[in-house]
Amino acid sequence: MALELLMGNQAIAMGAIRSGVGVVTGYPGTPSTEILETVAKKNPGNIYVEWSVNEKSALEVAAGAAYAGKRTMVTMKQVGLNVASDPLMSLAYIGVKGGMVVVVADDPGPISSQTEQDTRHFGIFSKLPVFDPASPEEAYHMIGDAFEYSEKYNTPVLFRPTTRVCHGCALVDLNENCYELKTEGFMKDPKWTIFPRLSYLNHLKIEGRQTVLSEDFSFPHRIKVIRGKNFT
Repeated sequence: MALELLMGNQAIAMGAIRSGVGVVTGYPGTPSTEILETVAKKNPGNIYVEWSVNEKSALEVAAGAAYAGKRTMVTMKQVGLNVASDPLMSLAYIGVKGGMVVVVADDPGPISSQTEQDTRHFGIFSKLPVFDPASPEEAYHMIGDAFEYSEKYNTPVLFRPTTRVCHGCALVDLNENCYELKTEGFMKDPKWTIFPRLSYLNHLKIEGRQTVLSEDFSFPHRIKVIRGKNFT
């Protein structure tokens, strides 16, 4: 364990590395930019990192890796989610195999953005879980929980830090051990192809899991989280 003064974005990046993320993609935009930059700087050598041409492409690259079982993270700011909304809505129906966390940094104010948007509304719209850290320390630990929830429900999840969390600094107790993740690679399956009949059946599942998700978020002690488990 090592106590280190980190910006919130750095804490998110370090938490993702600790959680065994294998692919990180994104498009730069304040207040999210330093997340991917930190992953690139601290990359232990086994993480694929990419600045994509836009947020939509970033999300699709990460989705492909998540289909193969990799833990993936996508970074963008709130207006970038508008660009990535098309594949995100389809992913909500198709699902993923490896944990997939879509980090959308909201900018209340706005301080450095064209518009002020609240990604929690996108969570309601897409019926995807939203993680909303209140501090850099909480963001460091919560990113691991986000990967766990994603894999538990085979769904992408949204992670919503705000400017104050992203650019605020705090002492974070870093765990230097990393989660070990073994992937079997991409397996052909009709479920990865979205078409009307499958969409209809998956829509029923999405509606049915809302109550389950609500209970899990209300009583998080009922689920296993990665802290202290499966670490070398």
